[in-house]
Amino acid sequence: MAKTKRRYVCQECGSVSHRWQGQCADCGQWNTLIEDVPATVFSQKHDLSSGGRAVAFEPLNAPTKLPVRKSTGLAEFDRALGGGLVPGSAVLLGGDPGIGKSTLLLQCAATIARGGNDVVYVSGEEAAGQVRLRASRMGVADAPIRLASETSVRDILTTLGQGEPPALLVIDSIQTMHSDTIEGAPGTVSQVRGCALELIRYAKESGCALVLVGHVTKDGTIAGPRVLEHMVDVVMSFEGERSHQYRILRALKNRFGAVDEIGVFAMATEGLEEVANPSLLFLSGRETPLAGSAVFPALEGTRPVLVEIQALIVRLQSGATPRRAVVGWDSGRLAMLLAVLESRCGLNFSSAEVYLNIAGGYRLTDPAADLAVAAALVSALADRPLPDKSAWFGEVSLAGEIRPVAHAPLRLREAAKLGFARLYGPAGAASGERGADYRGLAALANVVDQVMGNA
Repeated sequence: MAKTKRRYVCQECGSVSHRWQGQCADCGQWNTLIEDVPATVFSQKHDLSSGGRAVAFEPLNAPTKLPVRKSTGLAEFDRALGGGLVPGSAVLLGGDPGIGKSTLLLQCAATIARGGNDVVYVSGEEAAGQVRLRASRMGVADAPIRLASETSVRDILTTLGQGEPPALLVIDSIQTMHSDTIEGAPGTVSQVRGCALELIRYAKESGCALVLVGHVTKDGTIAGPRVLEHMVDVVMSFEGERSHQYRILRALKNRFGAVDEIGVFAMATEGLEEVANPSLLFLSGRETPLAGSAVFPALEGTRPVLVEIQALIVRLQSGATPRRAVVGWDSGRLAMLLAVLESRCGLNFSSAEVYLNIAGGYRLTDPAADLAVAAALVSALADRPLPDKSAWFGEVSLAGEIRPVAHAPLRLREAAKLGFARLYGPAGAASGERGADYRGLAALANVVDQVMGNA
């Protein structure tokens, strides 16, 4: 009998090694290689060209009934999903510990159950009494949810198979589930992959909507094998700082809708509350204009969100090493923007510490924020506030040019709706909004002129 070869699987990235070592050669993480039993393979070659069943092919234009989405009861959740939960779909929800994943799903489950639908909530991390305490605190204890604290996938599927399939099945979390047909402890790559496959198969065959809660690693990515994200239909990330009130639900993958929509929530004493106008949340406390503060109309999917960018410049004594600190933006892009301001505009930041912050804990990845950041930096350097009720957007090139950005009319419309009278952006993007004065800028030097001219 041939000797079974040992293999070791990384719990972070899923790479396979044939010997144990302290550090994974692919992702660089330490102490993540765990011994895994490989699947049994045939030692002889087999001809697979016969013996199977014929597969029926269909044309692309075959008439198909569109799935009827089921509302979660939270408009922001439905927006991020693309309109609601699709029957038979599998949704993977990840987020930092304590961010509010279980709270969000319990609210949605209670709303769907109150609408006359069968909802099953399986908690593998908490006892049933802990979930009931949370439901009582949130005021949803009267919802007819079938609750269980179980980690065996075989027991869960056996129980569900005894009756009609539920409309919604919540598994909190997939890393705590285990299957007795797979060797290994719960949370290992083989267990997570095998348990997720069985649960997704049940959802596809029965037509119930499945929501899996996933753990995240220290760098914010979903823990477990990468194949888990390929197996599900929707991958969502619940983001936010626990020190801040707001939470953002972002779709990273969606087979039934767009991936650029977000839902904004605010954590309250009785659970999560929807934020219909996120711009008011990130622009609070702007009664008087201050130096180093600029407003940027960001775009999340089709939703414009106005955020405040704050900059602080501190002059140092000669010979001291200046510091660059960034919160909520790319530090490499800040270094590039400072170099363009020094090279193209003649401003000196080499002897000053630069601090940049996106108010409210918001994180920006939009390149259109370059102009707003540059305006905040110039305002802080000159110690002069920007024009009152002004908003800035545009991408800055290495040559100091203000380049056009996508969806400029949406940004302008949102800024004008919230009372911003002066709008600055790339040349050629006419505002067309009543009561708004749009000023196109061709180069970064024009920003310096605008700030210096605002006495």
